[in-house]
Amino acid sequence: MQFGIFTVSDITQDPTDGTTPSEAERIKATIAIAKHAEEVGLDVFALGEHHNPPFWSSSPTTTLAYIAAQTERLLLSTATTLITTNDPVKIAEDFAMLQHVSDGRVDLMIGRGNTGPVYPWFGKDIRQGLPLAIENYNLLHRLWREDVVDWEGQFRTPLQGFTSTPRPLDGVAPFVWHGSIRTPEIAEQAAYYGDGFFANNIFWPKEHYQRLIALYRQRYAHYGHGTPEQAIVGLGGQVFMAAKSQDAVKAFRPYFDNAPVYGHGPSLEDFSEMTPLTVGSPQQVIDRYAAMRESYGDYQRQLFLIDHAGLPLKTVLEQLDILGGEVVPVLRKELEKNRPADVPDAPTHANLVAAKYGDQAPRQAVPGANRGDNLVGESPYRDTPAPAGAAFGLGRKEA
Repeated sequence: MQFGIFTVSDITQDPTDGTTPSEAERIKATIAIAKHAEEVGLDVFALGEHHNPPFWSSSPTTTLAYIAAQTERLLLSTATTLITTNDPVKIAEDFAMLQHVSDGRVDLMIGRGNTGPVYPWFGKDIRQGLPLAIENYNLLHRLWREDVVDWEGQFRTPLQGFTSTPRPLDGVAPFVWHGSIRTPEIAEQAAYYGDGFFANNIFWPKEHYQRLIALYRQRYAHYGHGTPEQAIVGLGGQVFMAAKSQDAVKAFRPYFDNAPVYGHGPSLEDFSEMTPLTVGSPQQVIDRYAAMRESYGDYQRQLFLIDHAGLPLKTVLEQLDILGGEVVPVLRKELEKNRPADVPDAPTHANLVAAKYGDQAPRQAVPGANRGDNLVGESPYRDTPAPAGAAFGLGRKEA
């Protein structure tokens, strides 16, 4: 199991004192939170992508590269990368570069996004959200697995003899999680490729996410990647803790009541009953999240949202201390108990490299002399080209 935190990069007024951090202050605070996540023993830090106020994270790879330079062990991810409005070529290049500068400590979660106006900002039509997600990921998947790509689709200009550089570190693409809160087609897409499925189950009752995850597991097995129990699942979560549960509720209530996402809606008590939001003692959090696999099966990644709704940096760092010092060590033990031996570990660059190469040395891409014309010859690289990957029914080369 991997445990970590994710942030949506909101800049929200603190309802207890009326202060709102500047963009600069919030960016610096987020970097401090990521560094402290490693210090307290967490595994993953994931950063969202937004292109509108009150959010600041319009360029996650830039921020994650900086955090990579400030950390040694922390796995860096996104929550999410917009597969619909970003160019797949740029995603391929940016995350391969991030792989290299972080020594492989990177994966990404892709999704359609939940902000409607972002589509026209980037020249896209929200009514084409699902076809964009399918086509763009098909291209991204190929760009990481084929040295030279010929491709034609509906939503961007064709590619002829194109090579995405740099090639993925060790010839192994970053692991991809497909994130969704409502869309069965995204669960199907994740299953088709044998990728991970991240159900950010922080808004709706568990029955909805049980159906999505069950579909993903069933289709993962259908496509021959393993048994349903071997599918790679991640879950979201939200917590706020204090030694005494009543103190946690008292401290968090003003933030919940005024949060931009769910403020002025259901009560804190109702929302906590319907979703994984747990406001209480560390033991209450342990009990709640240790029971997650009863609803969803054994899974590989648990991420918590703890820095939203205007919570000050000092409070977030204190929450991290509790999470890393009191909660996660117990959850690791609890979720390891009776875990079947054939349930895979959470994906990392190291275990993906080992699965691909075994005892052989991994690929180190060495380009030949080339001026951008890859139309002649099998590869612009002097070493063995990376094998082609499967396509999602689009742009597939015939034998």
